[in-house]
Amino acid sequence: MKKINKVYIGLIIGILLPVLFIWVYLEQYYPADLPAWEIIKQLFPGRMLGKILLLSIFPDLLLTFIFYKTDSFKIAQGAMFAAMLLFVGCIFML
Repeated sequence: MKKINKVYIGLIIGILLPVLFIWVYLEQYYPADLPAWEIIKQLFPGRMLGKILLLSIFPDLLLTFIFYKTDSFKIAQGAMFAAMLLFVGCIFML
C-alpha cells in the first residue's frame, strides 16, 4: 500500500507542475494583459495551447529524472505517467 501511495504522490506532482509552469509562462511571457484563465480560453480552439502544453512537459520530465537519480523510483513512475497523459493530450491538440 505504501508503494501505491508513492505512485500517487508522483502522479499528483506530475500533473500540478505543468499546470504551474503554464500559469507562470502565460503570466510572464504572453503579450496580452489578460489573466491566465482568459488566455487559455482564447487559445483552446487553436494549436497554440497544444504547443504550450508540450513545452510544459519538459519540467515534468526533469522532475522525473531527479526522482530517478535519487532512487525514488515509484515517485518517478507516477511523474512519468503524468507526463505521458499530458503528452497524449497535446498530441490531440496539435
